[in-house]
Amino acid sequence: MGRRAIPVAFVVTAAAADGAGAHGLAFYALLLAVPAAAIAALDAFGALLEGGQDHLQALLWTIVLALIVVGAAARAPAVAEGAVPGRARSALLACLGIFCVQAFVSLASELRQR
Repeated sequence: MGRRAIPVAFVVTAAAADGAGAHGLAFYALLLAVPAAAIAALDAFGALLEGGQDHLQALLWTIVLALIVVGAAARAPAVAEGAVPGRARSALLACLGIFCVQAFVSLASELRQR
């Protein structure tokens, strides 16, 4: 659980920094989110290979990783200008949406077990 919270925290930090106009901080938060999301994606994939039936979580973490990389790469040339490209903003919002879907799926799974 802790490994999965770290990339979420970095992405939420990036979104908050964008909202405050600190686009450089948002870029660096996304850069830190890349290895954290890679670890979470590999962890989810490893759990899937060990017999877990949670295909959706592994897929969603893979998509989140790709979106974070795209978002950070799109921001890189614009860091000095203090601007945020539309593609980078869309990738960040898509990550936040996927995190909501992941939370809903986890909640539904917990409720089914009880």
